Amino acid sequence: MRTLYPPIEPYVRHTIGVESPHHIYVEECGSPSGIPVLFVHGGPGGGCHPYHRQYFDPRRYRIILFDQRGCGRSTPHAELDGNTTQALLADIEALRERLGIDRWLLFGGSWGSTLSLIYAAACPDRVLGMVLRGIFLCRRQDIQWFYQDGASRLFPDYWQDFVAPVPVSQRSDMVSAYYRLLTGDNEVARLAAARAWSTWEARTSTLRTSPSLVQHFSDAYVALSMARIECHYFINDCFVAPNHILDHANALKTLSGTIVQGRYDVVCPMEQAYELHRAWPQAQFEVVDDAGHSAGEPGIVDALIKATDDFAERLA
Repeated sequence: MRTLYPPIEPYVRHTIGVESPHHIYVEECGSPSGIPVLFVHGGPGGGCHPYHRQYFDPRRYRIILFDQRGCGRSTPHAELDGNTTQALLADIEALRERLGIDRWLLFGGSWGSTLSLIYAAACPDRVLGMVLRGIFLCRRQDIQWFYQDGASRLFPDYWQDFVAPVPVSQRSDMVSAYYRLLTGDNEVARLAAARAWSTWEARTSTLRTSPSLVQHFSDAYVALSMARIECHYFINDCFVAPNHILDHANALKTLSGTIVQGRYDVVCPMEQAYELHRAWPQAQFEVVDDAGHSAGEPGIVDALIKATDDFAERLA
């Protein structure tokens, strides 16, 4: 079974000014002459972490990571103004042009798969292929499953902690109720809501609950950007038309890819990956039977690194 490549450090870091007031953090690792690959992180609002560099052979890839607007090392932190899907797509194109890249491989999980798919459908001539994990189609039903009625039935104990900050009278629309809390003036209530929102995701992301993941997601800095930005996107249906990804899947037919999906993914249930593969049969579909949503679960790591190694051979 494959494991992560050894830790590496960036050979260059950038801070790129985009639409005011946003500045985007970018780093490059591996080989400057290698195959360009863009790591598209999840959330939205999750940011990148050092281990994200380790899904790629550093001898063969030019590994590019960036923190999307409002999260990670991008500034201002947890900013919602000017934070839309269309803005993130423009940032990706600006980054590609800034780095002098003609075409690149996209690697994204969860929301990262969403953004990668939307970008690839809009700019297929800029994409060498895609490695995607934990597919999120960002349909209303997908948001409702995790934040209103669905996952709550599998984790009723964790769900009670999630709904706790919200008055009983407002629980028929949890996303709207949370949005009011996360954008309100009460700083204490805002942070408590952020931690409850983020912890709910962390507790349900792995087949077996990971205390270290829960601790990371409950950190105030991480939780605030994750919760505020996710809720901002979800209350706005991710700023795309209903069923946008499947409706535009025909644009992916010239692209090769690998879809990696945990069978017991509760955050983004496998039905989404299955429907994507039906619409995009050119992609390989790898189901990991003993995994949930997290990119850090052993079976998911193995499948993702196999996919990046295979692409390195094909694109060499």
